[in-house]
Amino acid sequence: MSDDRDSGAAESHAGSQPENAESETGHERGEASELSLRDAGENDLDAIWGIESSVFGAEAWSREMMREELTAPHRRYLALVDGSGAVLGYAGLLAVGTEGDVQTIAVSPGARGEGHGRRLMNALLDEAERSGVREVFLEVRADNPVAQTLYRSLGFEELGVRPRYYQPDGVDAVIMRLEIRKRCS
Repeated sequence: MSDDRDSGAAESHAGSQPENAESETGHERGEASELSLRDAGENDLDAIWGIESSVFGAEAWSREMMREELTAPHRRYLALVDGSGAVLGYAGLLAVGTEGDVQTIAVSPGARGEGHGRRLMNALLDEAERSGVREVFLEVRADNPVAQTLYRSLGFEELGVRPRYYQPDGVDAVIMRLEIRKRCS
């Protein structure tokens, strides 16, 4: 169910290790504050749904689908939060056996361009590795070169294309795979 629907590198329903002690400077309103990653759960649904619907528009997952993702077995969701606890981004991983799938990743528009998408992806890949995953898959919109560049820089390789995968726009999905042992930072 991996998905990358928008034009920014950090929007991808495709989708970290919690880095609670690590923080970055930046804020969607331009104020300096500490940003950190933490586990996301059902209590984050309102904030995550707000980002989901604003970033992905007509292609957004339903609120109930997002709730299911946050609570389903074999899933790990992370939230990027500011010093006040406000969620500015999220990402999710499905890990079963030796395979993982980036379910989704999104960063609110005001927090983009500061490396948060890369940070979320690296945290998901760290989690995948800790879970014994050997391969991670994702889909990314064919019309999203920024996200494709990010994923390639992490070591993902293109496997193929799913025609008209993203609806309602009918945009193709590029299927990508990362062998964890070939991972780049």
